[in-house]
Amino acid sequence: MANVLTAIRLLLVVPFAFFMAHGDEGSAVFALIAWVVSLLTDFLDGPIARRRGTVTALSGTFDHSSDFLFVTSGIFAGAYRGVFPWVLPVCITAAFSQYVIDSYWIHRQSKLRGSKLGRYNGMLYFVPPVADILIRLGARFLQPLLTILVWGLVLSTLVSMAQRARMFRRELPENLASRSPQK
Repeated sequence: MANVLTAIRLLLVVPFAFFMAHGDEGSAVFALIAWVVSLLTDFLDGPIARRRGTVTALSGTFDHSSDFLFVTSGIFAGAYRGVFPWVLPVCITAAFSQYVIDSYWIHRQSKLRGSKLGRYNGMLYFVPPVADILIRLGARFLQPLLTILVWGLVLSTLVSMAQRARMFRRELPENLASRSPQK
């Protein structure tokens, strides 16, 4: 059941991007519906998987990948419309790529841990698309807050990536040594 909810989020990627790429009010309504359904599935899939004992590394990867694709599709579409600076979706993509690479080491070598800032960023990446949607639906007072949030996310994403790179670089020699054949 949890993976079905995650799959629904994945199926919403293309429609969400389509509606985010169009600046009209009707598209904003459909984008909002997709965003709400996505958020609900994201909130529900984890607790359901834990309650049913179906949490696996693969299901976690599926969840994170679906979140990434959903959010970045909307932010790339917003950048296409000129709502977000291109640096935001590029930074999110780079951070997720770094997360995927590091996850190999986290999974294989338990000494590496994720960044708290990266986790908060991951949650906050859902906010710019919905703020843009609400602005298109008439909440124009959110525009200055959206601008501050977007540039704050760019900065915090870069900081998080630097933290993760430093942690990875510090742990990499030890992890490689532990994988070497014993003499």
